[in-house]
Amino acid sequence: MAIYAIGDVQGSFEALRALLEAIAFDRRRDRLWFVGDLVNRGPASLATLRLVRELGECALAVLGNHDLHLLAVAQGAVGARDDDTLGEVLAAPDRAALLDWLRHRPMMHIEAGHALVHAGLLPQWDIDRASELAREVEAELRGPGHEEFLAGLYGSRPDRWREDLRGIDRLRVVVNAMTRLRFCTADGVMEFQSKGETANAPAGYLPWFDAPRRKSAGHTVIFGHWSALGLLVKPDLLALDSGCVWGGKLSAVRLEDRRVFQVSCARGRPA
Repeated sequence: MAIYAIGDVQGSFEALRALLEAIAFDRRRDRLWFVGDLVNRGPASLATLRLVRELGECALAVLGNHDLHLLAVAQGAVGARDDDTLGEVLAAPDRAALLDWLRHRPMMHIEAGHALVHAGLLPQWDIDRASELAREVEAELRGPGHEEFLAGLYGSRPDRWREDLRGIDRLRVVVNAMTRLRFCTADGVMEFQSKGETANAPAGYLPWFDAPRRKSAGHTVIFGHWSALGLLVKPDLLALDSGCVWGGKLSAVRLEDRRVFQVSCARGRPA
């Protein structure tokens, strides 16, 4: 059995099919770990969702910011953005089943020394604490109050974690860290405006994974979300968003031996 971690697909269905062919994916023996953002900006979010859902137990996907945005738009908590490409999903006859499946995806997955999350983890969270907080968010998202939860999710405040946070402020910090984080201060104050390369970090901020004494450093954190960072393979980090939806590449890493597989993309389609 092989486990392949796959970067942000974002509706780039044809690129995903090409990548599965490149890794010779066999659903009888292999597993796929998706870093989130299955949907949006690319041309085929509906086909992507259908494929990953149909793969059943051999595919695991954590939630990204675009996945949560789809859920919020679908329930009317927020309006669609001009650059969203979610209309096909929202008009699909199997919309309800797909959205329910998406709503039940995890925020984070931990297995065999690996931690899969869409964007990042705050430096003061060890893996056990991050997992506990992820479960809090999942309980809200899967529960009867999920519509209220999604309606209160948007916003960048509070911008730091405190153990005494309660209610939607507490949940929002966890979601923002796990699905939007790129830069933070050494003590975990988050910054959400900057999206560029690490050399262009705002004054006083650094990439979340470079924070000194980061408590999650004992696991290999697998994440996406940061296309300007590109593919990054380090002993304790796998960054897999290589910008497929922007005409870059869709990447997979086989966890057993760290072998990298990539397909070129042209706005979400194989070149």
